[in-house]
Amino acid sequence: MPIKYVLLAGFLCLMSQFNFAQSPDYYLYVGTYTRKTSEGIYVFRFNTQTGDFTPVGIAKGVTNPCFLAISTDHRFLYANGGNTGDSVRAFSIDKESHKLTLLNSEASDGKGGAHIAVDKTGKWVIVGNYTSGSVSVLPTKADGSLGKVSQVIQHEGKSIDPERQTKPYVHSINIAPNNKDVFVPDLGTDKIMTYALDAKTGQLAAGNPPFTAVTPGSGPRHFTFHPTGKFAYVIQEMGATITGFTYKSGALETIQTIKLLPEEYTGRKWAADLHISPDGRFLYGSNRAHESLTIFSIDPKTGQLTLVDHQPVNGKTPRNFAIDPTGNFVLVANQDSDNITIFKRDKQTGKLTPTGKEIAVSMPVCLKFIP
Repeated sequence: MPIKYVLLAGFLCLMSQFNFAQSPDYYLYVGTYTRKTSEGIYVFRFNTQTGDFTPVGIAKGVTNPCFLAISTDHRFLYANGGNTGDSVRAFSIDKESHKLTLLNSEASDGKGGAHIAVDKTGKWVIVGNYTSGSVSVLPTKADGSLGKVSQVIQHEGKSIDPERQTKPYVHSINIAPNNKDVFVPDLGTDKIMTYALDAKTGQLAAGNPPFTAVTPGSGPRHFTFHPTGKFAYVIQEMGATITGFTYKSGALETIQTIKLLPEEYTGRKWAADLHISPDGRFLYGSNRAHESLTIFSIDPKTGQLTLVDHQPVNGKTPRNFAIDPTGNFVLVANQDSDNITIFKRDKQTGKLTPTGKEIAVSMPVCLKFIP
């Protein structure tokens, strides 16, 4: 073969690899409640340049596969579920089609599974049990399936609200980038519990300090780390606030607490989820009842938040939302209007513009992207 054709073939092969690496398509996994018409976990192909989406498949026959966690190698997905949120299911992710295959199900030894995380090694799945106020650890096997619960930690205590804080309510599991520090906001006790994960044994031990207290009656819920690893933030459901912290060596130091809702708003305070843009410049928090996302800018030196805008979500009960990995779009899971609304994100201002596009899914609860 003439040398020019060899070179051309090599160039085309290189360009093919480059184009594949630069593909705008990601895969969106949607966890749901199956109380109405949802059939399970929905999978879509999502174009991060246009905001268009295409259905890929549904993992059917599972009850309430609500919050999801995906292994760092993108081979396995884990979901809370069951009629009372008392089990965990493991799925394999097909590399080519991205469809899900159920591997097995295990009891969580808790009730009301509200959140789930898998550590970086992929060996340990940690579940936050809202109703029972506990944390469960389950090992994984080589094929991604789950083993039986290896540890349960029962939280104790209460806080000042006589209706909602008479006992612990674990709300989320958050594993730090170092794969050691684990932060667990407890709405019932107004504490962010801290644990140290031993990645070899899967055992959780009390952190140092063992917890960080927040304002009584605020109800800490979801938690996130800044991309730099220097800051962390918690959204408080009952107080409708976000508290920022500096984060170092397993310890949190409060920076500020800022309100999510407009001063003139007098309705129910019912904050839910928070996420930071991939560039670390903006933080978004969701407000159920007010049906909005609040947008804040982040000071890169201090971690302090400054209000930018309130954006209506064009739906009801924004339980969860996600920023696509490129930062171009924000997708909002509106649990009680059975839709996922899609917003274009301005990377310079952080503000959102409705695209008019939405995904129809009954009772969407959790959104996860993978390449």
